[in-house]
Amino acid sequence: MDRAQLASFLRTRREALQPEDVGLPRGPRRRTGGLRREEVATLSGMSTDYYSRLEQQRGPHPSEQMLAALARGLRLSLAERDHLFQLAGHAVPHRAVRADHVNPGMMRILDRMHDTPAQVVNHLGETLAQTAPAVALLGDETRHTGFARSAHHRWFTDPQARQLHPAEGHETQSRLLVAHLHASYTRDGQGSRAAALVDDLLGRSPEFAQLWREHPVPAGYCPPKHFVHPEVGALELHCQTLVDPDQSQTLLVFTAVPGSPSDEKLRLLAVIGGQLV
Repeated sequence: MDRAQLASFLRTRREALQPEDVGLPRGPRRRTGGLRREEVATLSGMSTDYYSRLEQQRGPHPSEQMLAALARGLRLSLAERDHLFQLAGHAVPHRAVRADHVNPGMMRILDRMHDTPAQVVNHLGETLAQTAPAVALLGDETRHTGFARSAHHRWFTDPQARQLHPAEGHETQSRLLVAHLHASYTRDGQGSRAAALVDDLLGRSPEFAQLWREHPVPAGYCPPKHFVHPEVGALELHCQTLVDPDQSQTLLVFTAVPGSPSDEKLRLLAVIGGQLV
């Protein structure tokens, strides 16, 4: 671990970021460019003291999880993330095995959608980042670990995963999720994370196993999505997608027809989401 170079690298990347780059207000009292240490700490999900000690060359040896959080908080590119890991004395993450690093361009778009339910997911259905309204709509999907990180896995193993969806749509949703996972498995092959996910589901869910044998294929058209939210009730939403082909990640944006009851409920959820920050 090169403490001096690590501290210098963190400081230069922090000073290069502007509040607008991460969806923060500049405020009238900001005298210098760049982000403050406490802002980077918040964006990275760690204490200000922990981050400050890293910049002061006196912090602990950061774990891979902490480095990944810093890479997201500082909006690092993949090359910059790899450099960060090397400075901290860790092996560079295997890009083909874990697709956890959100592209900085995708993060910049997400940062500007503070009043809209939106989130970045990878090809296994793992949520990597969410706006506050998305948390208010769907719950914090980034908190899960292991196979449960995948929404596909939770759908077939955790009854609570279906509570937001009307019962009449469960069969369609099940087939859609299996089709998406089939596509990921076909692309990644045996020995991949997709294959491990499939193997686990085949042994735990008869419903999944039956659908898997039918080889469903994703449809090009995405119909409206229906939710039954515990606080605002029924919603009919449209899900727009922006795909980052280099990292197999997708930005999902949930919208409603302007002036509709669902539109009003989304506005209310935006307020609820703001209270969660």
